[in-house]
Amino acid sequence: MKEIKNKWLELIIVLSAPLLSVIDVFIINVAIPTIKKGVHATDGEMQLVIAGYLLGYAAFLITGGRAGDHFGRKKVFFWGMFAFTVASCLCGLSQTSLQLNVTRLFQGLSASFMVPQTIAFIQVLFTDTKERAKAFGWYGITLGTAAVIGQVLGGYLSDTHWFIEGWRLVFFINLPIGIITLWATHRYVTETVKHQSTKFDYTGILILTLALFSLIYPLIQGREAGWPLWSFGLIILSVLLFAFFIYNQKIKLSKNGNPLIDVRLFKIKDFNIGLVAVWFHFMLHTAYLLLSAVYLQNGLGVSALDSGLYFIIPGILFIISSVMASRLIVTFGKRVLQVGVVILVIAFYLQMTLWKPGISTWAIIGLMGVWGFGNGLVLPSLLNIALKNVPSQYAGAAAGIYSTFQQTASALGVSIIGGVFFYFSKDGWQTAYHFGIICLIICVIIVGLMLQLLPGMKATTEILQEIPEQNGKPETVDL
Repeated sequence: MKEIKNKWLELIIVLSAPLLSVIDVFIINVAIPTIKKGVHATDGEMQLVIAGYLLGYAAFLITGGRAGDHFGRKKVFFWGMFAFTVASCLCGLSQTSLQLNVTRLFQGLSASFMVPQTIAFIQVLFTDTKERAKAFGWYGITLGTAAVIGQVLGGYLSDTHWFIEGWRLVFFINLPIGIITLWATHRYVTETVKHQSTKFDYTGILILTLALFSLIYPLIQGREAGWPLWSFGLIILSVLLFAFFIYNQKIKLSKNGNPLIDVRLFKIKDFNIGLVAVWFHFMLHTAYLLLSAVYLQNGLGVSALDSGLYFIIPGILFIISSVMASRLIVTFGKRVLQVGVVILVIAFYLQMTLWKPGISTWAIIGLMGVWGFGNGLVLPSLLNIALKNVPSQYAGAAAGIYSTFQQTASALGVSIIGGVFFYFSKDGWQTAYHFGIICLIICVIIVGLMLQLLPGMKATTEILQEIPEQNGKPETVDL
């Protein structure tokens, strides 16, 4: 009995990592207009506040998972949480947009080391299938709850005027949580077995990071600078770097090295289709959070606090539909997600046509609720559907690639769709929101098409027979 209690206590402690990381994304969205005034930033610089965090997160996510294997998950979790807490405080102390963006990058980097340990701890602590499913259920509930908490806190703290500016509290809120978690981790969390044979692909990390930066930075800053030659040069460089990265990974795999990603997975048809679906859904998901938060405040005149409160009902509906989807998907499969896609298209279209100055509060909340419900049918189950035909021995590597794609896509959503939104803001916020929503609808339609194209198990098995194994089994990444 004592052992069981200890397991659940450790789970509660390590769940603080995804809790803080998700809150940090949602809390920023609502606080963006206030932060912009606080550091005298441009729209592009504020896009980087979100994209920079996601960039650091995406580039080191797989490495963070491997670090837990090599050094011990407790140790990596502890120092990741410590770095995240320090970086949060530095964000709150920033005086310029440059300082804020640099510290946000390090905040995302530290999150990439602490968050993967949570999933790894669940796998280690809960060996029983039912207990593990229950633990992952709490993981999902934590993510949904964090989204609601983040939106509300972002609005409340932005409108708060104490002895320091309210927007700085958005970052300082992580300090007490971080301190308590660090103490609890040291006191109650047990260390896991270390796998010293785990190696790191340092060159792969460097190439991927440079490629991501060369793509995201010009997409955001190039627009504000009038698309100078350097912006196109960096985009071309990013394409070359991504191509070189894939080549580099193939070479390491052929030499029995330890590549950052297992490129053999790209031979699986539904893995690639699932990647595209994940890519476009997370692009639209993160972009919508930015667009709606800014438009509510700048276009519809809603206060920061009220705009945060508006996300409570859609957040609750998101959790409800997520639970529904997890049960219905066993019987109806991808049709559950396709229904969610249709609901999202309807929600976005109605928001585009009805969200105008003078619209009632309940009409705003109602349409956001439709979005939340539809999103809950798609987002939590998308990874499960996309990976359902990937053999278990490839699951770790596949999950690592998918997680990296999720964060990269989120950064690009803020960069590209957010760029379209802010570009048309010169013609008025309603026009900007109109074009932004059109981009979201296009992304949703692509997600729907990818779900329709997902092949059956037989087609996947035939492809897998052509994939050679390395040293008897494929490379895996423990996330």
